[in-house]
Amino acid sequence: MNTLTRTELLERFATKIAAGQPIIGGGAGTGLSAKCAEAAGLDFIVIYNSGRYRMAGRSSMAGLMPYGDANAIVMEMGTEVLPVTDSIPVLAGVCGTDPFRDIPRFLDTVKAAGFAGVQNYPTVCLFDGIIRANLEETGLGFYREVELIKAARERDLITAAYVHDEAEAKAMAEAGADILVPHMGLTTSGMIGAQSSLSLDESVELVTKLRDAIFAVDPQATVICHGGPIAAPDDARYVLSRVDGVVGFLGASSMERLPTEIAMVEHMTSFRTIRDVAG
Repeated sequence: MNTLTRTELLERFATKIAAGQPIIGGGAGTGLSAKCAEAAGLDFIVIYNSGRYRMAGRSSMAGLMPYGDANAIVMEMGTEVLPVTDSIPVLAGVCGTDPFRDIPRFLDTVKAAGFAGVQNYPTVCLFDGIIRANLEETGLGFYREVELIKAARERDLITAAYVHDEAEAKAMAEAGADILVPHMGLTTSGMIGAQSSLSLDESVELVTKLRDAIFAVDPQATVICHGGPIAAPDDARYVLSRVDGVVGFLGASSMERLPTEIAMVEHMTSFRTIRDVAG
């Protein structure tokens, strides 16, 4: 389990960035995913309620729906993931808009459990239109997620913040989020990936706008990208090579669901090619 402080982790990230190395995070929906992430040398892991759904063969979008208590699911997943990791920092995806929890007190529980930090997920930044307007009007808006990040900073937890528009990017930068993560939407590709998505070039354009909004507040902010068509290493390389100041990638489905689908299907299919070699 990670024993480094927030300051020590940020110094580690800064050293990598200065050396021209990307910051890479990964979602972990199972203990095995977490062990693989650590073995691969990822910089951090995030546990999301959506990880449980996608690794159960459902869409990650299920994490945004009322199919379970998101914060309780993450704490339960923590009992599976935290004991099997040695030193990699593990962040909890916390639903900051949860109206049934005192979030500051809940963050104390999150920290006591061994999490190194938090990320705002499930997040209302993925909603728009009348649903988003109604959430904002009824006390369930994005500002609650901003308050989550502020409260986590007060507890010396490392903070990663999903943002999807310029106002959200500015608000999270002002809240002091350690890592800002422009979110391009549900990951495409695979058996249960999105079919509707931005193109890579459209993602470059949006990530650039969000980066500009973040840097207007904090020119030294750490910005990494996530989601939508950024589903493979070459996709991430494409975006990072075209958007100065974006220094890494956070993958969830792209880190565990897509490689699992590919590897298991190929491996199982190989058994079907077995021939009777005994004559």
